[in-house]
Amino acid sequence: MKSRIILVLILSQFILPLWGQRDFSSSDITKLVLLGTGNPNPSPTQSGCALLLLVNNTPYIIDFGPGLIRKAAALTPRYGGPLEGFHVKNLKTAFLTHLHSDHTTGYPDLILTPWVMGRDEALKVYGPEGTASMTSNILEAYRDDIHYRVYGAEPANNQGWRVDCKEFSIEGEIYRDSNIVVEAFPVTHGSWPNAWGFRFTTPDKVIVISGDCKPSEKLVEYAADADILVHEVYSQAGYEKKSDSWKAYHADHHTSSLELAALAGKARPGKVVLYHILFWGSTEEDLLREISSGYQGEVIVGRDLDIY
Repeated sequence: MKSRIILVLILSQFILPLWGQRDFSSSDITKLVLLGTGNPNPSPTQSGCALLLLVNNTPYIIDFGPGLIRKAAALTPRYGGPLEGFHVKNLKTAFLTHLHSDHTTGYPDLILTPWVMGRDEALKVYGPEGTASMTSNILEAYRDDIHYRVYGAEPANNQGWRVDCKEFSIEGEIYRDSNIVVEAFPVTHGSWPNAWGFRFTTPDKVIVISGDCKPSEKLVEYAADADILVHEVYSQAGYEKKSDSWKAYHADHHTSSLELAALAGKARPGKVVLYHILFWGSTEEDLLREISSGYQGEVIVGRDLDIY
């Protein structure tokens, strides 16, 4: 009996927080899921940057960080998830902010696993310059796997592994269907030449994704009065402990908690959800305290599998 109690305590303190889902959603039309809230550091509780936007039960993926398909599967009824009717084979449309590895190492998984699970049409991907080349190289790397699945004994279709890749390089609308309108806008991520944020307009919500960036007036413009702003952040207290070289890097590539407070004060979104979080020894409470010193709106520290 004692051993069973100890096991329950371990599950409640460590395992369940890792996989538990917090549901903040208030809409039957639009749901946003944080598949990954992490960064290049291999945190066991944070998968790499990836989001799932579900509009009228149609899924759209934003960024392809490591672990995104496993996290998406955790949402399905097959694995005890809360999204009735959702299946990874239905992942057919995706958007990419930029080509850094923590946003793209899950790309082969997004191409191949939904196909293996039954996707029977090409994956549509919208990304910046370089996305087509990356796609071509991934398909070449998995050429033998694809050939064996199509022409071997496995009953696989010959369409679901294909990718219809469209690159964009101009600010403005890049995609539209009956569920969403997607606008891309440039953000500043050091000297990275093609880094973008997205504004998604659904029948009942406006959701803005920062991607990786430092603050800019362009982001304020697109985030103005959005229902949700999903924004990257690093702890100011943790930043102060960094070496001068790392301080210079992060200041030019990312957004501090204090900078985000100022940005949110200008944009005034309904709520700010934090992702790509660099805690650097700070707690969630520390991060919220830093932001609240300059911004009094609703801010939530995002966790993997949160639903909004």
